[in-house]
Amino acid sequence: MFKLLHRNLSARRGEFHTVHGVVQTPVFMNVGTIAAIKGAVSTMDLKDVGCQVQLSNTYHLHLRPGDKIIKKLGGLHKFMNWDRPILTDSGGFQVFSLAPLRKITEEGVYFSSHIDGRKIFMGPEESMQIQSNLASTIAMAFDECIENPAPYDYVKQSCDRTYRWLERCKIELSRLNKMEDTINKDQMLFGINQGSIYDDLRIEHMKAISKLDLPGYAIGGLAVGETHDEMYRILDIVLPYAPEDKPRYLMGVGTPANIIEAVARGVDFFDCVIASRNARHAHVYTKNGTMNLMNVKYETDLRPIEDDCGCEACKHYSRAYIRHLFKAKEMLAMRLCVLHNLYFYNNLMSKIRMAIENDYFQAFREENVEKLARRI
Repeated sequence: MFKLLHRNLSARRGEFHTVHGVVQTPVFMNVGTIAAIKGAVSTMDLKDVGCQVQLSNTYHLHLRPGDKIIKKLGGLHKFMNWDRPILTDSGGFQVFSLAPLRKITEEGVYFSSHIDGRKIFMGPEESMQIQSNLASTIAMAFDECIENPAPYDYVKQSCDRTYRWLERCKIELSRLNKMEDTINKDQMLFGINQGSIYDDLRIEHMKAISKLDLPGYAIGGLAVGETHDEMYRILDIVLPYAPEDKPRYLMGVGTPANIIEAVARGVDFFDCVIASRNARHAHVYTKNGTMNLMNVKYETDLRPIEDDCGCEACKHYSRAYIRHLFKAKEMLAMRLCVLHNLYFYNNLMSKIRMAIENDYFQAFREENVEKLARRI
């Protein structure tokens, strides 16, 4: 399923073969939480900006329109008109971040819907059943997401429970893939490494889940309160224990600089909402850093967001015009900036892949990390 094509130091260039197409890695997955990218962006637009994988969310789609409805309509690919790979998050993060009242048991989690307050139960089997109904390409394991910092003893108990939940996820998805009415019988399960910021727990957990021989492995529980340096330290510690022949996915990360630093440590998959979320607030990414188009200095600036950018916003519109649209609260402003940021991210990944292939990734990293992290 995963073919490692080239390595430049610890950075990896690979291909991930799926039933819905081949993914070139490293890859940034565009986040369409409720089966759509916020900002009036269509799946046709996503192809234009170079999106390879779209991510949607189990928790949100279970609440509305309902995973059983999506199954009746032919699965998530048909529902949203997308023929490339889809990864569905398990719903674990949303259960722990959005549900105000929840009770964790060995069976799973009892919680209240953030929409209407109705009582819901979700455990490993329920998460797999929902994701099977959605028929995504990759299903994420149901895990417990822990805030940083958290007490050591609790994190250890949580890691052990997450491992037991992962075993149950594997059994249930195997059962579901064999059922006659299952839409995607080739759905793959990615396990998730947890352990907060504790080195020994991270290593122990990665060793344990690696033995389950899953199609891919994620590093979860980062970008949730720790510093960037702490995140990089955890990656340095845990990735040597991740399987070499399987893709590594850093969940919820991140900024362009974060991505480059994580690629340097051996990460293959990324996702983050900030590309589209920041765009909807006039914050756009460029090769020289981040711009806020609401700044008054762009009021009469007729240049595109970025001179040599190939996105639809930069090919046809000026900074001044887009700033005007934001001031006028016109939806087109958000759409243009989301298109730009998604194009920027996908183009960045293409440049990263080329740098690894041609053995100049370290020079690319040194040239770009600080520059991309600054504000213009």
